[in-house]
Amino acid sequence: MSTDAISVLKEDHREVKRLFAEFEKKSTTDERKGEICAEVLHKLTVHTFIEDKIMYPEVRELVKDIEDDILESYEEHHVVDVLSLELAGMTPDEERFEPKFMVMMENVRHHIKEEEDGWFPKVREALSRTQLADIGARMIAERANAPKSVPEPKGLRQALDALSE
Repeated sequence: MSTDAISVLKEDHREVKRLFAEFEKKSTTDERKGEICAEVLHKLTVHTFIEDKIMYPEVRELVKDIEDDILESYEEHHVVDVLSLELAGMTPDEERFEPKFMVMMENVRHHIKEEEDGWFPKVREALSRTQLADIGARMIAERANAPKSVPEPKGLRQALDALSE
């Protein structure tokens, strides 16, 4: 497996898109949709953790002309975090489970497209193979430290704390 940072992230993207496609099949049972949801939430939790902790800060520092893209990506992660937290507490038989998962899929697909078509090529052009391999190796190693369940979004915690004061 390549340690190239962009290749690592694209592999995650492919796996999540495969799960999304399976979820959308008419033949997929509610039970399987629940399993797919749990698997997607886990994969997205790990993926966003390594992006937020390693890829985004480093790339933001090294490739100045994509700073706005990185900031938007952080916000897209926040939206997925909120939807993931809600989905983690739902079951497939709930009326809003499937529509909520579909909204999350739309957001994630949009995010993937922006990364892969928009700023990944700029990063690949700006950084050396060695830099990308180093970033990728650190992301792979950091997977072991990723949360085991969907974390509470920081903004939500701040809002809840403000309400309790």
